[in-house]
Amino acid sequence: MKPLVLLTDFGIKDGAVAAMKGVAHSVSAALNVVDLTHEIPAFNILEGAYRLRQAASYWDSGTVFVIVVDPGVGTNRKSLAARDNDGRVYVCPDNGLLTFIAADIGLSDVFDLNELTQRLPGSSESYTFLGRDLYAFVGARLASGAMQLEEAGEPLAIITELEVIKPRIEDSVIIGGIPVLDIQFGNVWTNIPKSLLETAGLKLGDQVSVRVLHDHQERFRDVLHFVPSFGHVDAGTHLLYVNSLLHASLGINCSSFANEHSISSGTGWTVELRRLEG
Repeated sequence: MKPLVLLTDFGIKDGAVAAMKGVAHSVSAALNVVDLTHEIPAFNILEGAYRLRQAASYWDSGTVFVIVVDPGVGTNRKSLAARDNDGRVYVCPDNGLLTFIAADIGLSDVFDLNELTQRLPGSSESYTFLGRDLYAFVGARLASGAMQLEEAGEPLAIITELEVIKPRIEDSVIIGGIPVLDIQFGNVWTNIPKSLLETAGLKLGDQVSVRVLHDHQERFRDVLHFVPSFGHVDAGTHLLYVNSLLHASLGINCSSFANEHSISSGTGWTVELRRLEG
């Protein structure tokens, strides 16, 4: 018996989540059903994909994730049942939710989940809540051992992946995107890994020229100190640091970087970092 972990957007809460859990426990009352989050902004596939990646690697092999951020529900988009290279399993719509899992961990097996034959018995007339009628049901069967992944459907070679800014170095400038904000504190989390900072020669203590752009329009420019954490600068001071996922991030000690500079997240946002000499 493996844990079943639920991640949904803001629209699936309270009674809807209870229904998903009821379906899971109807498969096996012994299932350990865990809430990862039900606070993903409605329809925000990118944030759902990032939050999944943020948590997934801390769960054991065999853990089953049910991820429901599904603005295309009821259309001809596919559904997936997949296993990553570390043995974790994911059940979700094929709309980009596995983008970061595929890129960072890798997928060893992917199946086109058959929405007609694998769904909850008696649910065939429902078209708008596959989180309950398909994903929770299949996820519970996989977690309980009542079903093997290979029974989910036909193998699938290509999945849908989101178009995200790839972290890279161009002419000594480190470039990346902003997949999410650390919303409680207003910190700006990029997808630039610590390893890329090291490749570019950035070291703690360096002064770094920082630009933030939205749709190629500059929204912020300043020189920030690259430090280990917030306590290394005075309250109200801007900083560049590496977050808990080992990605470059922007913050203000005891304040909100995002609010102060009207910065958000998504595919149109870009961050540029350049180490200053001397």
